[in-house]
Parts: sequence; structure tokens; C-alpha cells
Amino acid sequence: MDDEALISQKIAEIAATADQYPCVVIIHHVPTQTVRYMSAWGLRLLGATLEELRALGPQFSPTYFNTAESDEYVAQAFELVHKNSQPEVQTCFQQARTTERPGWSWYLTAMRRLLSDAQGAPLLLLCLAVPLHPDNHFAAKVQRLIDDNGFLRANSSRYATLTTRERAVLRLLALGHSAAEIAGQLFISVQTAETHRRNIRHKLAAPSLFELGQYARAFDLI
Repeated sequence: MDDEALISQKIAEIAATADQYPCVVIIHHVPTQTVRYMSAWGLRLLGATLEELRALGPQFSPTYFNTAESDEYVAQAFELVHKNSQPEVQTCFQQARTTERPGWSWYLTAMRRLLSDAQGAPLLLLCLAVPLHPDNHFAAKVQRLIDDNGFLRANSSRYATLTTRERAVLRLLALGHSAAEIAGQLFISVQTAETHRRNIRHKLAAPSLFELGQYARAFDLI
């Protein structure tokens, strides 16, 4: 049986029950990064036919998903299927533009390799996408996590300039402690605590307590 026959057979197996699942089922063809199958719910949400999605080829993700995240998502997905050392299942949060509501909608997507060829090279990637309703408090929490992650990536080089002591001071600053309180907790002089505070603000280019708090949250200090 050639690769195309294997692909058709596997897709038929999944499609036979896919519309019964409480999620959107997507099957990607790995060599061409093309959508080969999507369950009926997903097609309705996107307002598209399978033929239209297949015609997009690798442009499927940037067309329907948040451009700021789609490149990272695609890289993660196809890295997963090419590396046997990677966990079999990988998950990520995505923002998709659908017909359900204006703007972006959050989805939790789980993916794994579905089919390989005779040499072990990946052929199909299976993705299951579950919507997070905007009225659910988890959606807001996810947004905060994504924002913190974006802040971390954008500012990791600045944070790396802080010493271990400065990170300890940053944590206490973010918690609202004064220089005197920081000095008492870290067994240093008030003058030293104030010097650390000035150096931290300068290194991070963060003049406000709010910005210091962003660093502390993003880098898991609080």
C-alpha cells in the first residue's frame, strides 16, 4: 500500500467518528503542511470548505490563527512530529478567527503524530482543538498567561542582566515592600537596598511599580 492509500485509509478511520467528539478534529499532511481533513464543526466555525482549506497549503495557520502565534504554533507542531525524543502529545493555546463571534477565540489544542511512512517519516499530524468560551474565567486566565509569556520573551535579555541579589530585591519591590523593609529581610543596609532599587529600575527600564510587577510575574518571582 502506497503512502496516499495509507493516508486515505487513516483519514477515513478518524472521519468515521470525528463529528461525535466535543472538539474540532484537524489532520495535517506533514510533508506539505496542508490540511487534509477537518471535522464538520471546524468547517462551520471557519466558514470554509475542506477544498478551500487544502488550497491554502502552509498558509492555513496564518490565515485563521493569530499571526503573532501561528509561526510558533506551526514550528512546535512540525518539530514534534520530526523528533522522536519529543513527547508524543503536545498542547498549546491558540487564538483563531471564526464565524462564531467577532475578534479572536481561544482554543486549547492537543496534537500528536498520527501516521508514518515505511521509513518512519511522519505523514499525518492529528490535532484536537477545544474552544474556551469567553464567559469562562479560564479564558481570562489564559490571556494573562499568554501576555506574561510574551512579556518574558520580549524582556528576557534585560532580566538576565540582574544579579541574584537584585532579583531578590525585585521580588520584594513587586510585593510592595519599602527600602527599609527590604533591608530588614535581606540583612542589608537601607542605602544598599535603595541602590539595588535604582539599579534594577535602570537595567529593566522600568520606572513604575506596575512594570516591576510585570517582570516579577513573568519570571515567576511572585
